Amino acid sequence: MAVNLVNVESVSKVYGTRALLDGISLGVSEGDRIGVVGRNGDGKTTLIRVLAKLEEADTGRVTHSGGLRLGVLTQHDSLDPAATVRHEVIGDMADHEWAGDARVRDVLTGLFGGLDLPGFPQGLDTVIGPLSGGERRRIALAKLLIEDQDLIVLDEPTNHLDVEGISWLAGHLAARRSALVCVTHDRWFLDQVCTRMWDVQRGTVHEYEGGYSDYVFARAERERIAATEEAKRQNLVRKELAWLRRGAPARTSKPRFRVEAANELIADVPPPRDSSELMKFASSRLGKTVFDLEDVTVQAGPKVLLKHLTWQLGPGDRIGLVGVNGAGKTSLLRALADAAYSEGEKQPAGGQIRVGKTVKLAYLSQEVAELNPDWRVLEAVQQVRDRVDLGKGREMTAGQLCETFGFGKEKQWTPVGDLSGGERRRLQLLRLLMDEPNVLFLDEPTNDLDIQTLTQLEDLLDGWPGSMIVISHDRFFVERTTDRVHALLGDGTLRMLPRGIDEYLERRRRMEEAAAATAPRPASAEKASAGAAPEKSAADQRAAKKELQKIERQLDKISEKEQSLHARIAEHATDFAKVAELDAELRELSGQREELELRWLELAEDA
Repeated sequence: MAVNLVNVESVSKVYGTRALLDGISLGVSEGDRIGVVGRNGDGKTTLIRVLAKLEEADTGRVTHSGGLRLGVLTQHDSLDPAATVRHEVIGDMADHEWAGDARVRDVLTGLFGGLDLPGFPQGLDTVIGPLSGGERRRIALAKLLIEDQDLIVLDEPTNHLDVEGISWLAGHLAARRSALVCVTHDRWFLDQVCTRMWDVQRGTVHEYEGGYSDYVFARAERERIAATEEAKRQNLVRKELAWLRRGAPARTSKPRFRVEAANELIADVPPPRDSSELMKFASSRLGKTVFDLEDVTVQAGPKVLLKHLTWQLGPGDRIGLVGVNGAGKTSLLRALADAAYSEGEKQPAGGQIRVGKTVKLAYLSQEVAELNPDWRVLEAVQQVRDRVDLGKGREMTAGQLCETFGFGKEKQWTPVGDLSGGERRRLQLLRLLMDEPNVLFLDEPTNDLDIQTLTQLEDLLDGWPGSMIVISHDRFFVERTTDRVHALLGDGTLRMLPRGIDEYLERRRRMEEAAAATAPRPASAEKASAGAAPEKSAADQRAAKKELQKIERQLDKISEKEQSLHARIAEHATDFAKVAELDAELRELSGQREELELRWLELAEDA
């Protein structure tokens, strides 16, 4: 029988006149993996802080088992700014000790990309003080994961991590024996890691078995039976339920409730969006040309991020853009935006970007635009316009759209200066959509948004007729709102990935393995190794290098063919038979590439 680690009995917590927790009783046992969800401000962080005894409950009792080893990641770290990364993460361990510890190596490689911390100016000896908030957060997470705990409590652990980092963290936590309680809005992460869910709502906590997908199904059935939620929210639940049930089977774990009852809810629910109808409507609004890039080079200062890029963004295209940090995702969006806002006058460092005459762009950047703090929320939206046409005969007033984005009637009269960071982000996106753009660039739109707001945004974007590029580390959001994934792999090229983010992660793993095979090992790691493999003869090395060069030339030719096929697919976007034929050629090239890359990895060791 599992040992009980934490007991929460009849706990209440009040801030001002609002009860965030009202008589809550919960328990955490060995092996539990619990995801905590709920709207911003409903008490998720308060719940886990009380559970971890970082805050005192007003009433009730929190009990920890004797000798409980507890690790907590809060939203604000307690790192010493004068200390080095080595001192905070590794402590007093000698180089040969930590380099010989598999867990330490795994954590450093997974969170920082290598044992020598390649993104930090002095590696492990970098002083923490000048680092950014995201870098400090990764250091705090590494420090926690290197230690042994009975229970790990994490508050938004995926913030400031890219897609690869989130994927690594999910695998690492799933393999640990520690119990876990985690607050996050990353739904893919919840599905990968958690086996139970706590839904924090208006002072109470509802418990569900299974990961996020199971939770959506069970919540829909509970609300159907109880009939307590208003029709608008019920429709959102049913739509997300339909999306999950119709998706790949791997997206869900085995449900722990009556699937038949859940299926009844979606019997008459159409797919999230009619892609062909939206594409026709988008074409009528945008014409044939949206963005055409020919032999484009994108730079950030002296650094060349993309070179000789020929690509098209067509009417109705919904693109998810992923890539390593620093590969040029945001720089590409900025180059496109500069060309659009200057009506083609401002061009990149090389090549040409042609912009359609009818393009009306809305660009949500990572920085929250400053608004007059004295404006009321509704007034800030009405400054753009009073009504918005959402297409297909749908129209919304500024007040109705405010409610869709979580600004109720009372909240609409709140001064902008009193809003939280997440609320200001929502308001910024709302103002962009009110201007009726036909092209949307969204750079990390999910930052600071809770799950309920994300589902409302996804529902709104489902019927939005236009072209869209989304940069996000939230896999669920990318898969839910876009139709194709393109990747920047750090080699100056842009590739379409037919299998989406899974294919991106596979390619990145192969690239890292290839780099690790050819890179010199740190001295500390050399000391820790048990023994080196025998050296290859000079003749073997020369032969391997010769074949490597041949493979690299073949890979370059395949890249050129792939770019050509991508352009032809964009050109024939409305001819589905032709697109299927071209996609088959693309898949065949992808298979050839994978075989060559595997052979390259084998030869890299000999060379």
